[in-house]
Amino acid sequence: MSVREFVVLGTASQVPTRHRNHNGYLLRWDGEGILFDPGEGTQRQMLRAGVAAHDINRICITHFHGDHSLGLAGVIQRINLDQVPHPVTAHYPASGQKFFDRLRYATAYRETVPLLEEPVSGDGPVAQGASYVLETRRLSHPVESFGYRITEPDGRRMVPELLARHGIKGPDVGRIQREGSLGGVTLEEVSEPRPGQRFAFVMDTRLCTGVDELAEGCDMLVIESTFLDEDERLATDHGHLTAGQAARVARDAGVRHLVLTHFSQRYTDPTEFERQARAAGFEGELTVAADLTRVPLPKRG
Repeated sequence: MSVREFVVLGTASQVPTRHRNHNGYLLRWDGEGILFDPGEGTQRQMLRAGVAAHDINRICITHFHGDHSLGLAGVIQRINLDQVPHPVTAHYPASGQKFFDRLRYATAYRETVPLLEEPVSGDGPVAQGASYVLETRRLSHPVESFGYRITEPDGRRMVPELLARHGIKGPDVGRIQREGSLGGVTLEEVSEPRPGQRFAFVMDTRLCTGVDELAEGCDMLVIESTFLDEDERLATDHGHLTAGQAARVARDAGVRHLVLTHFSQRYTDPTEFERQARAAGFEGELTVAADLTRVPLPKRG
């Protein structure tokens, strides 16, 4: 049975706190695991969350600030120590190649697993999995930063009443799905459109076109909300978003489930992020992320 869930490993911006680890997130998408922005301490958080190195198929780095990448060295070495039985692909800003190289070879270890480097230099598709396309958009931050979006191709959902009307049952259901028609009955006559799921991961950025494009029509949007609205000028100066800004992006994009994360240590009450997001007009499902939280993707519409 396919599993699609978002596992939160850490939620702190810049520095860890007593209750929040540096960033780190794993998206389980059917049989694959995509690790986003492993900050310092990600290995330990993986252990606490029940995430194994074997679960990682891709690593996606948005940018090379420490809270989004310092854990990369340990994660790569753990992948090799555990002799993960499949190649792992790494996506990251091409302009940060020197930082990736330093983290990949921070210390001596035995390389046992192919690590495929696929640096990102612009907008557009960067990879295709068995059931998704991975694409990127450039963001607005003091260092080059990219957001990631996963899109499942649209499909069709079989309608039992229509199948029964045309006398199609048993193995013939699979046959008409594979071949597109059966005995003069087309797939369109016994099914209805099923939109593919969409997921976006947006970290350090100001408001920009890339944010809007990544968020558009997403079932789940994971987005930074480093600051509260009263510190909007500070957010803009440092290349970040507020809770209200993130929520308005989600509202205007038709997002179904909004996950806020990447919180400044200056704030101690997480409920204030939820209050400001609701005040901004977002009415969908809302999660203010906490370390070790698991958030299932919404069921297909």
